[in-house]
Amino acid sequence: MNKLWTLFSIFLKVNLLTTSGPASSGLLYSEAVGNLMSHEEFIEAVGYSSVLPGSDAIQLAMFIGYRVGGIPGALVAFIGAVLPPTVIMLSLAAVLNQLRGEAWIGGFVRGLAPALAALLLITAYQLISQSGAQGWLPVLLGMASLAAIGLFKVPAALVLLAAGLVGIFLFS
Repeated sequence: MNKLWTLFSIFLKVNLLTTSGPASSGLLYSEAVGNLMSHEEFIEAVGYSSVLPGSDAIQLAMFIGYRVGGIPGALVAFIGAVLPPTVIMLSLAAVLNQLRGEAWIGGFVRGLAPALAALLLITAYQLISQSGAQGWLPVLLGMASLAAIGLFKVPAALVLLAAGLVGIFLFS
């Protein structure tokens, strides 16, 4: 029961304090690694949840929950991950519906983009720096992945799968 409460509270905290699935990975990493799982297990969880279709954040919660507490753990982590954004989104939708004609709302939303980009870069740096892979190979693999997604419009799931396969040869 203690593990289930820990799962619920971690995902509740992460989803209350962060604003995005990918951006929440940094906080989730600091909460889960060492407490619920190892660094390698976390990287595996992020990889699997990114390759499968659907919401990365929910899949990551369910993967970690299942790893820690089986099916009950997956359900508890799912509820902890879904409850905060659902309540916040319903509340925000009600407020924005009342303010939809205000010009400052558009400026606020456009101001969020640079902050979100910074959060994603910090998370990427933390994952790369703590993965144990040294040198330029991880950077080159990351740049190639960025080019594939950004320039050539390759689906992210395929890029992640290809990067994992390349990682087998480069880092094993």
